[in-house]
Amino acid sequence: MDKLKMHSLNKVDENIKKIGAQFPNCITERKNQQGEVEYAIDFDLLKQELSSVIVEGREERYQFTWPDKKKSILLANAPIAKTLRPCREESVDFDDTENLYIEGDNLEVLKLLQETYLGKVKMIYIDPPYNTGNDFVYEDDFAQNTSEYLENSGQFDDEGNRLIKNMETNGRFHTDWLNMIYPRLKLARDLLTDDGVIFISIDDNEVAQLRKSCDEIFGETNFVDTITWNTRVPKNDNKGLGNIHQYILVYVKQAKKNRQFMMLKDGLDDVFDLCKKLKKQGMSIPQAEEELKKCTIRKVMIAE
Repeated sequence: MDKLKMHSLNKVDENIKKIGAQFPNCITERKNQQGEVEYAIDFDLLKQELSSVIVEGREERYQFTWPDKKKSILLANAPIAKTLRPCREESVDFDDTENLYIEGDNLEVLKLLQETYLGKVKMIYIDPPYNTGNDFVYEDDFAQNTSEYLENSGQFDDEGNRLIKNMETNGRFHTDWLNMIYPRLKLARDLLTDDGVIFISIDDNEVAQLRKSCDEIFGETNFVDTITWNTRVPKNDNKGLGNIHQYILVYVKQAKKNRQFMMLKDGLDDVFDLCKKLKKQGMSIPQAEEELKKCTIRKVMIAE
């Protein structure tokens, strides 16, 4: 009796899992009638995913949000009337090459790639602007009627939209960066295979916001690790500490898929083969260790 399940399946939980697999950003947390925290569907976000207009809704719940977040979701889902044009005269071995270099607005390119590469990309690496205040220029949400403009200079783009540097004095410092990165991450996730992985470089300016965004888009359970690496020799900054670190966030499409992120060292296959051979011979552990040491020494001498 102890092994018997004395209740049927909870279909609500199953349905939440199904929706979460398709729309990880729509999974949230709330307290039930017993005061316990449980997973739930953010129906406002789900409505937004299934709508071509901005959906309004209010409910107190745990969430990560900012001004214009709904617009960024709408931007990711909205179609565009553009296509990719091959440049044969600028290409090398165009018909036979397996490499593709695309030039253009990355949001539009990500949308155009959906048709051919949806669910087919094994690995994505992106190095977005770190939002230091000067490293990216964003599009303001109103147009200017002008015939003369300076492209990507902090003035106007080729469609007359005002472009402004995202300085820390701007009250929308994090908002504008999030509105830029969020729709691009959503489109990038759709391109990944079920066992696909994405690596995202970032520094301290937006690592917290990026982590929250990725937890929503890819699902918190699909977070693998944050790779920390040294970028320079320490030197004091205006905070009194010498920060030398940057980060690479690693997320997968589905955590249940097995992956190997480590590179095998040269000659490791020979060591594995020797281990199998020694095991078949029934050699003791101390004897096997001596044989493995001899094998390692031979490898080092050959390498030198």
